[in-house]
Amino acid sequence: MRDAPSHSDLIRVFGRIGLLSFGGPAAQIALMQRELVEERNWLDQPTFLRALSFCMLLPGPEAMQLATYTGWRLRGTLGGLIAGGLFVLPGALVIFALALAYASYGQLPVVQALFLGIKAAVVVIVLMALRGLAARALRGRADMVIAALSFAGIFLLQLPFPLIIALAALWGFANSASDAAPMAVPAKVPLRRTLATASVWLVIWLVPLALLLVFERGLLADLGLFFSTLAIVTFGGAYAVLAYMTQAVVTDFGWLSTAQMIDALGLAETTPGPLILVTQFVGVLTGIAQSGPLMGVIAGIVTLWMTFTPCFLWIFTGAPYIDALSHRPRLRGALASITAAVVGVILNLSLWFALHVIFAAVNTTRFGPMPVWDSFQWQAAALTVLALLMHLRLALPLPAFLAVMAVAGFALSQAGF
Repeated sequence: MRDAPSHSDLIRVFGRIGLLSFGGPAAQIALMQRELVEERNWLDQPTFLRALSFCMLLPGPEAMQLATYTGWRLRGTLGGLIAGGLFVLPGALVIFALALAYASYGQLPVVQALFLGIKAAVVVIVLMALRGLAARALRGRADMVIAALSFAGIFLLQLPFPLIIALAALWGFANSASDAAPMAVPAKVPLRRTLATASVWLVIWLVPLALLLVFERGLLADLGLFFSTLAIVTFGGAYAVLAYMTQAVVTDFGWLSTAQMIDALGLAETTPGPLILVTQFVGVLTGIAQSGPLMGVIAGIVTLWMTFTPCFLWIFTGAPYIDALSHRPRLRGALASITAAVVGVILNLSLWFALHVIFAAVNTTRFGPMPVWDSFQWQAAALTVLALLMHLRLALPLPAFLAVMAVAGFALSQAGF
């Protein structure tokens, strides 16, 4: 490995990565592989893969955490802040602009026509994410059973997402080979330093939340508490947690409608950075709906803080132990079972999205969401089929794919349909 890059090198390279990180975690990780391992040799391949495995064990966006780890390994805590911050910041700025524009113009007929095509594209994007994850995660009959039970638990029984993840992790941990030896704490990382790092970042994360809970006690406190909780249970990436988040945001709190949540994901797909920035979109729209644009901006900042500050906590606390953790069979087994469960959760999300796009009315029953059959929207169904055919036949970049589908929705509307 070459000498550590300067801080200005980190700013330049991770600024570029932050601006180009479209396409979800797989594309973002591939971009970092090319930029950091192949072109600049800032990390060797085994180190990159160990770090990626560790980040997949954590809640939160694994690509952002991998960027943070790289910055930390190269230039310490400041390097981690630079790399992780620049991975998120460009997309966050775009989301602020899109959310404010959506709040003003989202209900115009021309905008709704554009979004009909984007919604159809989102259905296909989630299905393709499901296919890719299933191919990697379902290695045998046990994994398929976990995925099926996970789907049944969340779709039919409405079990909480965190409970499903916890049960899968316990199963994987208990049914994996025993660790060969207890994990040794590296001598160069004293436990006192680890506890100090964790304490500092817990304070940075939770003191603002405590202040909101004590002094504000309103929407910002509710947003802070909910998204802090979400940050702890977001195993499996953004797609896995969207069903849980949507249920809470739409049903429990009533902050957004189902249609707005689907629009939020479509807009988040068009921006660089982690897909979990969809939480920021939710915060901005919720704040605007209550008190106007200024509250929307403040609510978006609160949401960003509660979503991404924990990522720095996990990385700065756990990064020194990556080499040791990578040799723990039980942890690897827990991760594998969580990933299998996430397949079932994303299947639920795929079905949920498809129903709400193709049918104008969907009822919640004791056996899960059921469409009102006479509310079938053939235009949305036709656009979904078009999106599927385009995705299978053409290798369009994600932004181009979404743009083409938006134009298709507009063209259908202008044709009188």
